[in-house]
Amino acid sequence: GAQSFDPERLKALGRIHSPAETRRAAEELHAAGLANFNLDLMYALPGQDVPAARLDVAEALELRPAHVSHYQLTIEPGTVFAARRPPLPDEDAAAAMLDACAALLGDAGLAQYEVSAYARPGRQCRHNLNYWRFGDYLGVGAGAHGKLTFPHAGQIVRTLQPREPRRYLASSGAELVRRAVRKSELPFEFMLNALRLKGGFDAALFPARTGLDWQAIASPIDRLLRRGMLRRTPERCRPSAQGLRFLNEMLLEFMPETAELPGPSALSTAALGDPGLHRRPLFTGSGGAIGE
Repeated sequence: GAQSFDPERLKALGRIHSPAETRRAAEELHAAGLANFNLDLMYALPGQDVPAARLDVAEALELRPAHVSHYQLTIEPGTVFAARRPPLPDEDAAAAMLDACAALLGDAGLAQYEVSAYARPGRQCRHNLNYWRFGDYLGVGAGAHGKLTFPHAGQIVRTLQPREPRRYLASSGAELVRRAVRKSELPFEFMLNALRLKGGFDAALFPARTGLDWQAIASPIDRLLRRGMLRRTPERCRPSAQGLRFLNEMLLEFMPETAELPGPSALSTAALGDPGLHRRPLFTGSGGAIGE
């Protein structure tokens, strides 16, 4: 959770830690033989330019992380910053920061494997890969979300635990909220996750994880192939460089007609490292929210 190595920007984000604390934590991890750690960074912060964004990445690399989550700042509705929006870099400036920082990470041996995730060889985050591949997971703890597949019933269920810790402990599971995912939502939910991966997904994974035939997504897939946003082999489907950059645009092809358009954090091309990812019921989060 470094976010930045600029004390003033951390203060502007409402973060209470210092760059020195981040460095000390990394040093202690290395000293304990625990070098397999992730470091979160935001870019496109208020007042930030390309050199400043590169400097944050350079300082992060000095700590020798095995994995870096590098994601664009998003401002969530209902937060302090949403009411008093700070001046943020425009889209072109944010894109330039992303390109410069991705090159710096790649040169340091951290290869991009997801929209906002970079890892040393063999250090991709298996925990999050399960999400991107539309796998199941248990929601354990106050406010936790889960996803469970019941193949014999042909049903995928999302679960939500009570948010308040005392209520969660007192409920003993009695207040667990369950919501069956409609079949019309499944193509979007699957693609919202799978298309974030630079390597895409096995063609057989879509029917295996959703219970739907490939024909359910054939038309939007064909449209995206014609636009050059996807690449396809008989066994695999993956986003092109253009598609990965304009992920939001691709995802809209899979939106069910009756669905409401999700907010910016749901469709932004930001981070695997968002700690709130597994706590969200329908739309997978991505951006770094501030002002909460």
